[in-house]
Amino acid sequence: MLAAMPQIRLLPGDVAVEVPSGTTLLDAVVTAGLPIARSCGADGLCGKCALRILAGVDALSPEADDETRIKARNRVEPELRLACRVRVLGDVTATASYW
Repeated sequence: MLAAMPQIRLLPGDVAVEVPSGTTLLDAVVTAGLPIARSCGADGLCGKCALRILAGVDALSPEADDETRIKARNRVEPELRLACRVRVLGDVTATASYW
């Protein structure tokens, strides 16, 4: 029996996608067919891919020092997560200001 894959819900459109555990949140959003800002090409430089996590904060990889530095350098709100840096480990609900 295969393990269940995490489900990512993206609001406000209520788009859902299942992805393998360990997938970046950015790749999950792209898989769902939604636009996501990433002017640096997902290299963790610009901070544009920041998402607000509405549910499932504990189902994400912990924030690493590089993510914290990138957010501070780019004036990203501390409670947001960078989709290119965070990995999905369980069910998550997220939103972006531009969806």
